[in-house]
Amino acid sequence: MPSRKELVELFQELTELLTLDEGGPATFRVRAYENATETLKSTREELSEMTVSRLTKLEGIGKSTAQKINEYFKTGKIPRLQELREKYPADFVVLTRIPGLGPKTLLRLRDELQVENLADLKAAINAKKIRDLKGMGAKSEEKLAKAIERIGSKQDRRPIGKALPLAETLVEEIAALPGVQQVQYAGSLRRFRETIADIDVVVASTEPEPIMEYFVNMGRVREILVRGDTKSSIVAEVGIQVDLRVVEPEQYGAALLYFTGSKAHNIRLRQRALDQGSTLNEYGLVSLETEEVLASATEEDIYNALGMQMIPPTMREDLGEVAKAAEHALPILVKTEDLQGDLHVHTSYSGDAKSSVADVLAAANELGYHYIAITDHGKDLRINGIDEIAHAEIAKEIARERKKYPEMRILHGCELNIGKDGELDYSEEQRAKFDLCVASIHSHFDLDAKVQTKRLITAMQEPSVRILGHMLARSIGKREGIECDIDAVLQAAKDANVAIEINSGLSRLDAPADVLRRACEIGNVFSINSDAHHADHLSGIRFGVQQSHRGWVPKDRIINSWPLAKFQEWLDL
Repeated sequence: MPSRKELVELFQELTELLTLDEGGPATFRVRAYENATETLKSTREELSEMTVSRLTKLEGIGKSTAQKINEYFKTGKIPRLQELREKYPADFVVLTRIPGLGPKTLLRLRDELQVENLADLKAAINAKKIRDLKGMGAKSEEKLAKAIERIGSKQDRRPIGKALPLAETLVEEIAALPGVQQVQYAGSLRRFRETIADIDVVVASTEPEPIMEYFVNMGRVREILVRGDTKSSIVAEVGIQVDLRVVEPEQYGAALLYFTGSKAHNIRLRQRALDQGSTLNEYGLVSLETEEVLASATEEDIYNALGMQMIPPTMREDLGEVAKAAEHALPILVKTEDLQGDLHVHTSYSGDAKSSVADVLAAANELGYHYIAITDHGKDLRINGIDEIAHAEIAKEIARERKKYPEMRILHGCELNIGKDGELDYSEEQRAKFDLCVASIHSHFDLDAKVQTKRLITAMQEPSVRILGHMLARSIGKREGIECDIDAVLQAAKDANVAIEINSGLSRLDAPADVLRRACEIGNVFSINSDAHHADHLSGIRFGVQQSHRGWVPKDRIINSWPLAKFQEWLDL
């Protein structure tokens, strides 16, 4: 059944394929679809009931786009998207995730060397054909080979930003079906891995047949792989495989635990069960002596029966969590509702953001925040940077808004751009005017690790910098993070009393989980930030919370979980 959420998914795919078709993201049509997608995400209007004429009155929706929206709600399809899928099959589109392969280069490889998939690309590199293309050369060929090697098996996996919205939509739709008692996505996605191979969904019901019938006949199904009584598999239109399992309600917890994994975590649990005289599988925890089912209905029941704390799905990676849970010594983790503020938020003053200062602050107030930092870009960012005059206007707007929200501390901050040698935007005097500065890398991603390390440390030694934003500057599925001496950077941050950001953007989730765990050992403090570019995106901070769990970050080390007085004391240091 057509839905707004599915429409957003399809428009995101349409934008991606159109970017490829037009040779880059800067064309009028690509930007138009990007703007339309943002409107579709944020609008409260009932789109399915709107005429083309009425749709065009929404910001960012032109006549052509409105016709596609209207057509989707009538037919469940967007013909232009179908055309682009045929022109650019999934095996070809996957090549866009390789760093250094922009749309124009990729289309040239297809036209001139008949590169249609990863195997073709590797063959062209091995035959040294790419270096002969105009504008490429041996160095470009070598960089591509290294990029493919670094990504490795990730080419067969999808970024979490593509998979999670689909999974959440499916769970919401299936939960509304008659006979469904519980439903949750499982697998690596539930563990919040940054890339996933497929989506697993587990349902508790005594009536599997109508659920399976709905699942295989959804409008978003591209191909049915398996149709069974209690398990079916499909390939969704966006190219992601989805496996659905329906289990008896009393077995739901055991099935969810089993299919969430990880495999190594499950092996540890099974060994602990055996040591205690029981066996654990997808049906339950069962006594070997009496064959009595000791626990199966919920995951928490199973962990409790094993004498353990409940381990969050995000921590189930066999990194010592089983032993810690057996000792009841897992770290106390932050919850989304524990966050008192957001310290990295953009407004429409930044060219890539959409909401006014007033709208952002209204959203922050609705979330119950006690403090927030408006951190529009510094002027050195090539496309979306803003100058001192614009920041003076922001300061005036914030001063007016403070009268509306006397209980909320509103900080006028800035996301400074870290230059090639660690230099920052503006003069030292201008930087000192900001209440809080985040410093982030937005360019020069390929520098030597020693240079990157020095660059980050130099930036953090500037007194105005209080948060190191998206530390490795990665873009999941598109660009690997920069290379640097992680320990040296984290130690420098600790010495300078600079917080490490946990960026909540699904395309970033930066710093990565392994870096966060190392930072915990070194003794850093952290800030979970939305990096929102629209007022509606402030709620995306929940993803940063999950990332903090993967990094084992204790609640008391997260500065924006602190009460205002304690946070202000840290800020004034």
